[in-house]
Amino acid sequence: MTTGAEAAAAPARAAGGVLAATCVSAFVVNANTSAVSILLPAISEDTGASLATLQWAVTGYSLVGAAVIVTSGALGDILGRRRIFIGGLLLFVASCVVIALAQGAGLVIAGRAIQGAAGSTILACGLSLLSAGISGEAQMRSVSLWGAASAAGAAAGPLLGGVLVDITGWQGLFWIDAGIAAACVPLTLRTVAESRDPSRPRSVDLLGTALVAAVLVPFVFAVTEGSDWGWLSAPTLVCFVISAVAVVGFVVVEKRVRTPLIDLALLRNKYLVGSTVAILVVAGCINAIMYISSLYFQNPQGLGMSPLEAGVATLPAAAGIVVTAPLITPFVDKLGARAVIAGGFGIATAAFIVFAFVDASWGYATFVVPLIVLAVGLGLANGPSSSIATASVAGDQVGAASGISNMGRYVGAAVLTAVTAALFDSVYTRHHTGGAEVTDALARGFSRASIGLALFCAFGVALALLVGRIRPSGPPTPAHYAAAAAATAHTVPTRQVAGTAGEAEGGR
Repeated sequence: MTTGAEAAAAPARAAGGVLAATCVSAFVVNANTSAVSILLPAISEDTGASLATLQWAVTGYSLVGAAVIVTSGALGDILGRRRIFIGGLLLFVASCVVIALAQGAGLVIAGRAIQGAAGSTILACGLSLLSAGISGEAQMRSVSLWGAASAAGAAAGPLLGGVLVDITGWQGLFWIDAGIAAACVPLTLRTVAESRDPSRPRSVDLLGTALVAAVLVPFVFAVTEGSDWGWLSAPTLVCFVISAVAVVGFVVVEKRVRTPLIDLALLRNKYLVGSTVAILVVAGCINAIMYISSLYFQNPQGLGMSPLEAGVATLPAAAGIVVTAPLITPFVDKLGARAVIAGGFGIATAAFIVFAFVDASWGYATFVVPLIVLAVGLGLANGPSSSIATASVAGDQVGAASGISNMGRYVGAAVLTAVTAALFDSVYTRHHTGGAEVTDALARGFSRASIGLALFCAFGVALALLVGRIRPSGPPTPAHYAAAAAATAHTVPTRQVAGTAGEAEGGR
């Protein structure tokens, strides 16, 4: 017989279970994502694959994540959020095993693409589980903790990756992540109730999902390989044409399907569009600088660091943006989002301009200050942009707005990393084959890639004009601080999501 105390304790245990499962998995996914750039030189040495090829292990993850993140949330609403969340965990475990056992670049890249689908599913459905399973003030506290776990994972990833490469080899990260994700499965089954959205139409826009991939993949192929193929060569032009046709097809499909992947009407909201593009630029810049910094720091002709040393060396960029974002949250309340975002992109532009002067004589000490300044600038731009994305729409559109901004985050990470990697490689190759020393050619590649990123950040200053004079409706809450910190990985709503509990099944 169940006592009153036991009955009262059951909801608390359930809330604790869903919080533990979602927070642990969010930490692992984000740590895994941010650690991979540190692992690439070790993977290259072990598999014999070039770093240019392994760049697809980074961009492929983001490309698939961009295509899947909204669809996975929709599938959770229809088929059951717990079911799809567990499916994401199992897929993540499988992807980790594939990567850890890989003997060549093909399986590493394929595993990372699968991991992109798994990671975006875990994040999208994990946040939905929290919103559905917990209500009232406890919901925002739980979402804040989830945001903090996401931020901590994103910040800790490069350091953890560097530590594990030295201790276990690069495969160790994936074996450990697989074990943690696997442990979340029985925890979820035991403690998390199933939930659905009974009011949502049963159809899913799979064609729209496929068209997103059709837009992004050929475009990234073109910008990555265009310098080798020739910018006016047939393969490059064909890729651009396919991408353009897919854009047109996507718009046509989204206007006609019953439940579109993206509600095109939301794209008339200049605040949402401006903040999403700003998020795209921030995500692209931080992922791109982490990529080229990791390679430059570990290259024997660059700074010659070990993976652990490179993980520590990139902390000012990886952790700095996470730490900075919540610290500047009160300034948004006083100055308004537009001023903070514009100032952040201006600071980041200045930092990238400093990197434009990199030469072979630079030691790590010369990199530190620009990396810290860059983190401050991107943190200033990122936190308010993420908040605006969900604050600028009606309550029943928060989920859709979050999906759009998160898709933009994945797109930015994929496209700008690919563009920056291609620029770095092409400049290095041109100068090295032209007779320059390897050290000088590497520095020139870093310099020119930084100039490209400075131009994107300068564009971000102009984007700030689109977000208007939005100010928060009140002083920042813990939810605002957590959302700002988590914004490097995911857009977290800063107000309670009503009506998300849907149809809950009490059975475990």
